[in-house]
Amino acid sequence: MYSFEIVSHDKQRISVKLKDIPLPYSNALRRICLNGIPVFAIDTVDIIENSSAFADEALAHRLGLIPIKTDLTRFAEPSKCECKSETGCSNCRVMLVLDSGDTNTTRTVFSNELSSEDKDIAPVSDKISIVRLTQGQRVKVEAYAKLGRGTEHAKWNSSNISILTETGKKNERLLTVESTGALTPEQIIIAGVDELSNRLVEFKDLLGHLKIK
Repeated sequence: MYSFEIVSHDKQRISVKLKDIPLPYSNALRRICLNGIPVFAIDTVDIIENSSAFADEALAHRLGLIPIKTDLTRFAEPSKCECKSETGCSNCRVMLVLDSGDTNTTRTVFSNELSSEDKDIAPVSDKISIVRLTQGQRVKVEAYAKLGRGTEHAKWNSSNISILTETGKKNERLLTVESTGALTPEQIIIAGVDELSNRLVEFKDLLGHLKIK
């Protein structure tokens, strides 16, 4: 009898016991929990002003790696959004603005200075360093976050780790997932199960359309 049992969990990590679930399915779930669940990440950055020591490309890369809190109930992946637009719309992208203002002393710009047009789509922490500025330097950017998957780029990984270990008992394994903060560990597991189920249905439908010659 297949079964899931939560062994331990907190705000960042969850461990689930998988019993009598075939190894290929268990491993598929592990991989989906790592990089198969859509989460928000900054993907496009318009540099308005950047007089820091960082090149524009380095600043954009740094912003892209900041984990962003994600709400999967209100937003669609760009490829599935009804707008069918390359630039996106309010249903598939969120704008965040960073303006350090004029700097009089040497200081570090942190993620709490990223202002989002949607209060629920924001950096997971206020204390992520972005760039170091000295007197007279300034950064001002408009950044656009969208949903993506880690299979395309690691900045969209929903988990820091997703590992499968044997418990020592027959047909029993432990799946441990550590969230980046974009989603709760429970959300990752639930979304992972749904994603795996959908993929199996799609695969079954594909097989049903194959013609044997």
